[in-house]
Formats: sequence, structure tokens, C-alpha cells
Amino acid sequence: MSAHKWQFSTRFRRHAFGWRSDTPIQRIKEALAEIKLVARKGPVLAAEGAITLLEKLSPALEQVDSSSGALGSAVNKAIETLVPLIAKADVDASLRQRWLERLWQAFQDDRIPYIELLGDYWGELCVTPEMASHWADEFMPIVKNVWSPKAPGHGFFKGTSACLASLYTAGRHQELLALIDKAPFKWWHDRRWGVKALAAQGKKAEAIRYAEESRGRNDPGWQIAQTCEEILLSSGLAEEAYRRYAIEANQGTTNLATFRAIVKKYPNTPPEQILRDLVASTPGAEGKWFAAAKDVGLFSVAIDLVNDSPTDPRTLTRAARDFAEQQPEFAVAAGLAALRWIARGHGYDITGLDVLDVYSAVLIAAEKAGLDLQQIKAQIVDLLSSAPAGKQFLNTVLASHLLR
Repeated sequence: MSAHKWQFSTRFRRHAFGWRSDTPIQRIKEALAEIKLVARKGPVLAAEGAITLLEKLSPALEQVDSSSGALGSAVNKAIETLVPLIAKADVDASLRQRWLERLWQAFQDDRIPYIELLGDYWGELCVTPEMASHWADEFMPIVKNVWSPKAPGHGFFKGTSACLASLYTAGRHQELLALIDKAPFKWWHDRRWGVKALAAQGKKAEAIRYAEESRGRNDPGWQIAQTCEEILLSSGLAEEAYRRYAIEANQGTTNLATFRAIVKKYPNTPPEQILRDLVASTPGAEGKWFAAAKDVGLFSVAIDLVNDSPTDPRTLTRAARDFAEQQPEFAVAAGLAALRWIARGHGYDITGLDVLDVYSAVLIAAEKAGLDLQQIKAQIVDLLSSAPAGKQFLNTVLASHLLR
């Protein structure tokens, strides 16, 4: 195994990269691909490669500008990929102990830090309860010391998460809970292990109470909600999980992503109910759920939303254009709503071309729906007449078109 030449090895020399993060991110992807390719036939060799890469990451990345967060995300994804490869390799206890010693040294030398997430996986890396218990015994005295009321400084030990993870894998749940009770602060990063310990003992109601008691000003409420939701779902209590945690636990990057995530997780809850609950959770921003309503075919609900609350005119224009054939009446209503919100000053950097685009989409959809085009134009005239002072450029753009 030691004679194997890893291509990535020479690319991850100390300070191998400048300040830009794009090249190291690409090199990390290449290294992962190389290791996964080897894992198909040589899982032990792949585990060795994974450990080598983890050893080299921090020294190689020390000078890179990671302020955007992209590099940190790439490293975290790498750790999530590499840990199972190391854990699944079938080796004897002595070799795994040497692997862990190498990883612990890399973890200690991680100055920026980049591989601090490795501590959360320490129990998984130990594989067996016996190995995890050994490492827990190594870590516990230090954690107890830094968490002691008499300890100087702020009571920080880099291996705290590794200690808690080891205790959990070792099945030493009561010791784990007792240790967390010694922590000077109620920090979710530590207390999540107490939740896992209680749940592992079948004390699920107590685990949820313990998690809720962990909420604080700086704690990630969505992570606590996700944990509690998972416990309730695993207990078959989907209705309670939905009622208490679904919205907080499944926030996506967009409202549509949030809606889809909840629909997927709760197949027995009608999508319309989920949508209405989401709308109710954001009073004053009802229109932002338009795309979600449209996505599941709740067209009347979608129009009600955009009539009550501002919505991006370009989103409405796309709907008017895309649904002209399938749902022409919906498309007309969406287009008219787009003109209404433009007239009221909504939309970023709206141009005359945007106005003509939505006007054209409305007329096409109206024709498909068999509506009287003159009546539609009359509605647009009425709509524009109510435009606030200073927002009359629509009249200028559409004047000649409305007279035809």
C-alpha cells in the first residue's frame, strides 16, 4: 500500500496554492475521484489515500482566501465522502488505531481550521465500540478539565466533539449525558449528542425536550427542528412532526424548494394544505408562494396570492408566457397581475421591453382563452389609470398598442 503513487499527493504540497480558491476546489474534486476509483477494487488502499488527503488538506490550503465559504464547503463535502471509505475498510484494530493516530495528528495541526468537521465523525471512524471507548477515555479527562469551573480561559478543547462522538459510539450514553451537563454553556453543537444518546435509549420524548431546552440566541433553530422532526417521524408521529417542525426544519434556498421538500417528506398531507400553512407562516409575503402554487397546479390559489401581495413581475410574466396554451385564463390573470405590480413600482430594473413582453403574453393567452381582446385592453387601461404618480412609464410604453 505504501508504494502506491497517488496523483493528488504532489498537488497538495504545503502552500501549494495561491489565494484563489477555484484551483484547490478543482484539485479536491480530482483527488476524490481518484480515491473513489481505487476504492472499487482496493478499499483498504482507498482508505489509506483518504487519510493521506486529509493529512495534506490544511497545510496545502493555508494561504487560500476562503472568505466566500466555497472552499470550506468543498472540504466538508470531501470529509463526508472520505469518512465512510475509511470506516468501511476491513482492517485489524492495530492498523485502524494507527490510522486514527495519523488523523488525530492532522486534526491537531489544522490551524485555519479546515478539517474540524472530522471530530463529529470520530465515533464512525473508530468503527467498534471498543475502539471508540478507548479514544473516549483519552479525551474525557481533558474535556472535564476545560469544562471545570476552575479552568482558566474559555474552556476550549479542540477534541471535544471527537470525545462526545466516541462516547456515543461506545454506547456510554449516561456518561455522555453527565459530561455534557458539565459544559459551561448550553451549546447545541455539544447537546445534540445528548439528544442522540437519549433517542438511542428509546427515550424519544425526553430527547425532544432536551433538544428544545437547547434553544438559545445563537443556536441554529433549524437544526434543532430537523433533529426533533426526525425523532417524531421515526416514531411514526408524522402529524405531530408536521405540525411542530415541518416548516422550520425544511427551509430551502427558495420558497419553492421549501414547499417541495415538505411535500416529499409528508406524502399523506395534501399539498394544498402544506401550501396554505406555508403562506400563513409568512404574513405580508403571500405572493412569494406563487411559484409553489403554480408548480402543483393550484392555479386559482396562485392568482389569489399575487392579487393580495407583491410578486416579482418577471416571475408572473414567465407564467403568462409558459401557460398560454395549457391554462390560458391563468396566464391572462398572471400577466395582468404583472402589469399591476409594475404599475405600483415593484420589480427590479424594469424596462420597456419587460412591459412589452408581459403585454404580448397577456394578449396571446387571452386569444387562446377565447376572450375579447378589446375587453382585456380596457382592463389594462383601467389598471394603468390607478398607477401612482411617477410610475406612468407604462402608459408611454403601451399607449400606441392599446389604441390599436
